[in-house]
Amino acid sequence: MSITLDQVTKQYQGNPVVNDVSLAVAEGEFFVLLGPSGSGKSTLLRAIAGLTEVDHGRITLFGRDVTQVSAREREVGFVFQNYALFRHMTVGENIEFALRVRREKAAERVRRRKELLELIGLADMDDRLPIQLSGGQQQRVAVARALAHKPKVLLLDEPFGALDAKIREELRRTIRSVQRELGITTILVTHDQEEAFALGDRLGVMNLGRLLEAGRPTDLYSRPATRFVATFLGAANLLLRREARLGPEAAGQSRREQEVVAMLRPEEAELAPDRDALTTGFLGYGHVEEMQFTGALERLRVRMGTEAAERHADASATAMSPVWIDVTRTQPEQRAFPLAPGQLVAVGTRRIHVLPTPLSSFTVCAESREAAERLMSNHWLTDLAARMQTRLSAQVEPQLASEIPAPGPAPAGVAVVAAGPDCPAKVRRLLGRGVTPILCLPEDAEPPGRVVVHFAGQVARRATLAMTASLLRHVPAEAVFLGILPSGSPERTRTAGVRQLLDVRSEAQAGHGLDVRTELRLGDRIEELLRELGSQPGQMLVLGLPEAGSLPENFEALLTQSPGWPVLLA
Repeated sequence: MSITLDQVTKQYQGNPVVNDVSLAVAEGEFFVLLGPSGSGKSTLLRAIAGLTEVDHGRITLFGRDVTQVSAREREVGFVFQNYALFRHMTVGENIEFALRVRREKAAERVRRRKELLELIGLADMDDRLPIQLSGGQQQRVAVARALAHKPKVLLLDEPFGALDAKIREELRRTIRSVQRELGITTILVTHDQEEAFALGDRLGVMNLGRLLEAGRPTDLYSRPATRFVATFLGAANLLLRREARLGPEAAGQSRREQEVVAMLRPEEAELAPDRDALTTGFLGYGHVEEMQFTGALERLRVRMGTEAAERHADASATAMSPVWIDVTRTQPEQRAFPLAPGQLVAVGTRRIHVLPTPLSSFTVCAESREAAERLMSNHWLTDLAARMQTRLSAQVEPQLASEIPAPGPAPAGVAVVAAGPDCPAKVRRLLGRGVTPILCLPEDAEPPGRVVVHFAGQVARRATLAMTASLLRHVPAEAVFLGILPSGSPERTRTAGVRQLLDVRSEAQAGHGLDVRTELRLGDRIEELLRELGSQPGQMLVLGLPEAGSLPENFEALLTQSPGWPVLLA
């Protein structure tokens, strides 16, 4: 691999800006780092270049560990957004600058300069000053200067940001052509999805300092694993739906419903006058609320679930939310079925992709409406639901902490209960009804800065990893997998414990694209967890229970501390 990052972390004032990022970029690959402003992508690029020191992790270029190597010795070319050309130097002098610093002979400098000017399409412009060039031409000179000393890696930090659309397209084409001709490994940082799709062999999407997903553009667009990637790489409708699944009490093959998150791209939605006219799967009826003509496409917003629509809907249709569905239609589709605002339509789906996330929505479970409202007002819970673009609802059960059988349906998604003395009774009641995961939340809980992850048995390993990955994509916090063995464990057991933690890390990387640190402790499980959680404020625990559907009595101490911490149970 040309570039290998291993758990690279960078903090500013104690906050992780780049958070345990691991990545491998192949030789000659054009890799695009994509993400919103503040996601950590430019900081990561500067760390690769040696312009920013890292607080943790390792950076390897072509098999050489360069974590502590200076920027000049890393053989990296860097192109900034603002060109960074020397204004008092000509184009030729700018390109030759790095060669002069390296004391290259004049004849070699001239040869290399002319070669690069020809490559970027600016031959015979050696004697011009930067001020005499257009923005696109200046950026081409910046690329040529970065390539002058024949670096092994080219890093581009939003080089098209200050250019108009036409020049951006021309410069993109030039840079891609240069990269292919030279075969140089390249990383481009951008927040422009169209730019990423046009240039990247592979994309990596960052948010809140984490690398959420990496893969081919077509794969990330059509089969994303996370809500953020689904909605960041183009428009997407996120739907909540119920699906039957085999329950943990599977001895009798009983089945219960599970809430899942599905993605519907606007171009995959079909509109028709009624259900019988659809050629695709029926979603429901709705009213056209907004219409926008954009040339090749027509963009619409359809409001689902209105009273008029419900009168036309089939009661057997799968219930879905949200209220709004975004739809795009081509001109042939517009001509075949003209629409007007307010018109009732049947909505069909050509293709729906189910996201592999166990955290779908949040349902606050409490004994009274007042208690539910207090918990729902927790700013971290409301912020988390907003980041996940999902539903936060309440379900009142007066006998939640009692032994009386509970009537009615089980809460959907993640059940949220208030931490405190009666929290274990609530958890046992929910677990007995087959409800998982469960979030035990102190009413005054603050956003966690660190997440401790532990599973108390192999049966919970897979679910714990999946929940941890789903949570950390929306929480800007450090995380650690904590393995705990009894005191006095023999050396063979300790070695096996270390090996198991390495397996956990590999499984998290391969199955969820998640990389976190691992630690092994010796002692009593509950005592070690309490000690770790009490070592500093602002922590959270993700805990895999030793047996599905049960809460051991000795685990109660983790849920009843005051002041406590959020605990997510698998």
